[in-house]
Amino acid sequence: PSTGAEELVEAPKITYPGRVPLETELINELQDEQFLNPHEMETLTVLCDLILPPSEEFKAASDADVVGFIEFMCKDNEAFQPDIRGGIMWLDHKSNTEFGVEFKTATEEQQKAILDGIAFYDPETPGNERPFEVNFFSLVRNLTMTGFYTSKIGIEEIGYKGNQPNVWDGVPDDVLEQHGVSYDEEWLAKCVDQSKRGIIAEWDEDGNLLT
Repeated sequence: PSTGAEELVEAPKITYPGRVPLETELINELQDEQFLNPHEMETLTVLCDLILPPSEEFKAASDADVVGFIEFMCKDNEAFQPDIRGGIMWLDHKSNTEFGVEFKTATEEQQKAILDGIAFYDPETPGNERPFEVNFFSLVRNLTMTGFYTSKIGIEEIGYKGNQPNVWDGVPDDVLEQHGVSYDEEWLAKCVDQSKRGIIAEWDEDGNLLT
């Protein structure tokens, strides 16, 4: 017979090692789409490598497929699309007007001459008041750096190590002195001995440290 009391059963918590299934499904859908056409991809590759060029020591933006990252971001955030596509059209128009060739086939000197005119802006001028082409270059520059330094190549270049186990050798002497305290040598030897850092402490029934 029912007692009127409802038994509460906590729903099992489902955890995933990476992205949840909905995220994975969305990513797969975006990967199946295509936003940039081949000409736009080639032009962006040239532009991104001018922003982050290779050297004897470091890789270029194209080595980390930064354009692939920008392509994905344009599909994930459609607000980027008119700026990216319109900016590439502006580059070609500017290059054709001044040099008679599309941007990707212009000389590096000609390409840089165009970019020098849009690479800098007054930070006190609101973004919606800046010329379109200036905001375009700023967006591509930000996406280039983000795409590169979140890639495997970029992470290796900056030497990012991630979370690492730390070594604690006690409170510094000057801090102890400031507060008028000090370690008991016996406890210091037991608790702050890095040669024993892998040993799990054991205590007796009276709370005395055994190890």
